[in-house]
Amino acid sequence: MKASILYHPNAEFSRTAEEYVRDFARFHRAEIALISLDTLEGADMARLHDIVRYPALLVQDEQGSLIKQWQGEKFPLMDEVVSYLKR
Repeated sequence: MKASILYHPNAEFSRTAEEYVRDFARFHRAEIALISLDTLEGADMARLHDIVRYPALLVQDEQGSLIKQWQGEKFPLMDEVVSYLKR
């Protein structure tokens, strides 16, 4: 499983997303990829998974299938994300 955050760098909630990723790595020793929506990869991923509010946190399996998503400025508890990553 892998986790990613789709976000707009230099936008209103970009700092929140960056701090969440940093704290997640520190407390759970796991990574969440930050993916800019200004890149082709980020725009394609948002379109593929029908993401309309940002930032968005996605958990995907190894084949890229979406397992869980959260959209908007309020992120889930880190323990909840970890529970999906351990499946």
